[in-house]
Amino acid sequence: QVQLVESGGGSVQAGGSLRLSCTASGMFFSAYCLGWFRQAPGKEREAVAGISQASKSTYYADSVKGRFTISRDNAKNTLYLQMNSLQPEDTHMYYCAADPSGCAVVRGNIPSPAYWGQGSQVTVSS
Repeated sequence: QVQLVESGGGSVQAGGSLRLSCTASGMFFSAYCLGWFRQAPGKEREAVAGISQASKSTYYADSVKGRFTISRDNAKNTLYLQMNSLQPEDTHMYYCAADPSGCAVVRGNIPSPAYWGQGSQVTVSS
């Protein structure tokens, strides 16, 4: 069965960097569009970044454009989110998602149905 395992979260000071990783198993990785989403307590989940199967198309939320970079290594079955110039407003639980159809993630939409990771907490202190 499909499993997505995230790593790389943690606590950093404002201006710092983190790289999130999401490693997939039980799926033909290169056939899926992939995305990163985030959610803070009491708020709705929002799209952060998305990437198509061969990395031809990407999506970034305006709030992270120029600071975050989404990438994938299909040979390693791994999705990445490089986060630079982190700010306190980036404090969220971050989730990776595999989009089985429609590639909604490259339009900034939440895919449904989708496979989700367990989430990785990112905390940025001022």
